Amino acid sequence: MTQQYFSPDPAAASQPTSYQLSAEGRQFTFHSDRGVFSSRSLDFGSALLLKTVIKDLRDRRSPAAGSLLDLGCGIGVLGVTLKRLFPQLELTLSDVNHRALDLTRQNLAENGIRYAEVVDSDGWQQLAGRRFDLIVTNPPIRAGKAVVYRFFDGAAAALNPGGTLYVVIGKKQGAPSAWRKLEETFAGCDLLAKQKGFYVFACRQAAEVPA
Repeated sequence: MTQQYFSPDPAAASQPTSYQLSAEGRQFTFHSDRGVFSSRSLDFGSALLLKTVIKDLRDRRSPAAGSLLDLGCGIGVLGVTLKRLFPQLELTLSDVNHRALDLTRQNLAENGIRYAEVVDSDGWQQLAGRRFDLIVTNPPIRAGKAVVYRFFDGAAAALNPGGTLYVVIGKKQGAPSAWRKLEETFAGCDLLAKQKGFYVFACRQAAEVPA
């Protein structure tokens, strides 16, 4: 069976490449390779997620701060970009794909980010007990609904009171049913953007955990 981008050690022969991205007038360079998600350029879903998260954080009255997890980070595009634009965030990036994690470390250095934690984790396995204020994810849809829903359940458990999960899902990938799951799992879930069949949700935990 051909190994997917969510395999720990993808079998695809290495073929390094790179691409550029612009956000709020800043230029970013990302190193990539075969065997990782969206290896040649940033996919539309992730691009929409990134644009939407930036807008939502800018619309908040106070500067974005606290802890940010890029869950299933791939080569780190979301986390790297958000850390550069919102330097007060404490960044953690996680993925199961070792090649992607090596590229994430390269991309942190390439884009001038010195302080960030990179975690080798299959979903939430190595993040148990950790808490975050913000979580962003383009979940591994091809891994199956059970895996994706574990991403959601883990995020609900890991968010601090008042924290937010930002997630993108395509309509053809089960967005309507995922929306129902998110509404059942979080205190509130808003549809922030919808373009070309992709939905971006902001799922928020209650400001206080009931006693």
